[in-house]
Amino acid sequence: MDNIEKYSDQAIELIMVYGPKLLLAIIVLIVGLAIIKPVVRFIRKTLNNRDVDPSVIPFLTGIIGAILKIMLFIAVAEMVGVETTSFIAVLGAAGLAIGLALQGSLANFAGGVLILLFKPFKVGDYIEGQGHAGTVMEISILYTVLNTPDNKKIIIPNGNLSNNSMINYSAESTRRVDFLFGVGYDDDIDLVKETIAEVFKSDDRVLSDPEPIIQLHELGDSSVNFASRVWVKTADYWGVYWSLMETAKRKFDEKGINIPYPQRDVHIFQSESSNNEN
Repeated sequence: MDNIEKYSDQAIELIMVYGPKLLLAIIVLIVGLAIIKPVVRFIRKTLNNRDVDPSVIPFLTGIIGAILKIMLFIAVAEMVGVETTSFIAVLGAAGLAIGLALQGSLANFAGGVLILLFKPFKVGDYIEGQGHAGTVMEISILYTVLNTPDNKKIIIPNGNLSNNSMINYSAESTRRVDFLFGVGYDDDIDLVKETIAEVFKSDDRVLSDPEPIIQLHELGDSSVNFASRVWVKTADYWGVYWSLMETAKRKFDEKGINIPYPQRDVHIFQSESSNNEN
């Protein structure tokens, strides 16, 4: 009976000492988490208003939110009575263990930092990497989100993008459009060149500097092939390609320039043994 009273007194004493601290810590934790959300939103809005690179904003707000939460948890632990130094040591040990378990995620985090520092691409660029191609919609702490031309959402780990080759089609303001026109061996070379030049001049999106190139490239098996190259603004690439291909076909038909089909000459030899049998 005396033991029960002793333990009861100790429990009451602990509740009297730590109860208010624990209750206050819980209140601070709830209020703190509630405050962090609008603070992060405010920071994101401020960054947007100041024309900060859109690719950096999700990354910065994610890190700021994580730091604020860690500071809040440390403050709450100190309010309960946990020594800050020992708590930080525990966090460090836990962080090391988590880091070893999540090496891939840390690699993605490091990749995200490298992408934002060196900027091989940014939000809005059209890139190709890891077997996928699309427009960059978001660069987060761990992943880069692409949107494909057929409206698919692709999520690629930043570690893979930063450590492997990738193509940024939007990096430069202009691009070269390559064409290979095959005509018949009986067609006049000068007429073909003049016709291709007319095709290129018919589209105002074709840049005059650098000048278009039209050269006889090779004598193929069934056609004479002309390599033709023009420069356009990056945004006009596919529009110019499709338009000039259609215009070239119409111009060739108009000028009587032949676009030959692939041909093969097959020679059949009859052996002497088969002749003797017949």
